[in-house]
Amino acid sequence: MIEEEIHGPIRPIKKRQRKLIVVVDDSPESKVAIRFAAARAAHITGGGLILFHCIRPSEFQHWVAVADRMREEAIEEAEELLNGVSTKLHEYCGISPSIHIAEGEPKDELRKYIKEHGDVFGLVLGAGPEGEPGPLVDYFTSEVGDMPCIVMLVPGSMTFEQVDAMA
Repeated sequence: MIEEEIHGPIRPIKKRQRKLIVVVDDSPESKVAIRFAAARAAHITGGGLILFHCIRPSEFQHWVAVADRMREEAIEEAEELLNGVSTKLHEYCGISPSIHIAEGEPKDELRKYIKEHGDVFGLVLGAGPEGEPGPLVDYFTSEVGDMPCIVMLVPGSMTFEQVDAMA
């Protein structure tokens, strides 16, 4: 009976790390998702935040030196973006997030990271405010039954004030 399962005895609470992971890019919905994830992580006992950014493989492969330089520049830009976000989040809610930069297809690299790190409690994604929700939201909501963590969707149309009130 479902009522017995819901109201069964509470197990002892183990001390553990419970991190949220959020995708960082330049989209408006990402900014809202980042703010929500940071505020939630600050309220979770043992909580932490991982800022995740993925660099897609370069399609320009004719000259190796050019491709290598493009890759180096993409990594430098990603580090600058994530360090800037990290500083702002520390000022906002006192949290010092971890940073992870991956190279490859974002959905594949994000899923791989979550599976390899057992301390990921939840994935926070921002849904686009108009039209399609975005490729990562589309992918992870169709695959949510197979995820090892919860998936939280933050509407990209939310204001920071709304996020602060909810988080």
